Amino acid sequence: QSLLNLVGAALAGTVLLAQTPVPTPTQKREARMEKRADNQQKRIGKGVQSGQLTPKETVRLERQEAKVNKDIAKAEADGKVTKKEAAKIEKEQNRESKRIHRQKHDAQTRK
Repeated sequence: QSLLNLVGAALAGTVLLAQTPVPTPTQKREARMEKRADNQQKRIGKGVQSGQLTPKETVRLERQEAKVNKDIAKAEADGKVTKKEAAKIEKEQNRESKRIHRQKHDAQTRK
C-alpha cells in the first residue's frame, strides 16, 4: 500500500515538472536585459543618495539609460529578441555600466 502511494506521489511530481514551462532563449535574453537595466537604475539612484553623482552627471546617465531602455523596448516589440539585438544591447549596457562606475568614483561630488 505505501509503495503504491510512493509511486503515485512520484508520478504526480513528474507530471507537475512536465507541465512547468521552460523559458525560451528569447525570454531568457529579455529577462537578463531587463534585470540589468533595473540594476543599473538602482546604481544611479544610490549614487544620487550618497552624493557621489552631481545633478549634471545624473541627468546625463539617466538620458543614456533611457536610450538603452528604448532599444530594449524596440528589440522586444516584435516578440522575439534575436542574438544580434541582445548583443547590441549588452554592449550598450556594458558601456553604460562603465560610465556609471566612472562618474560615481570621480572626484566630483554633490555640493
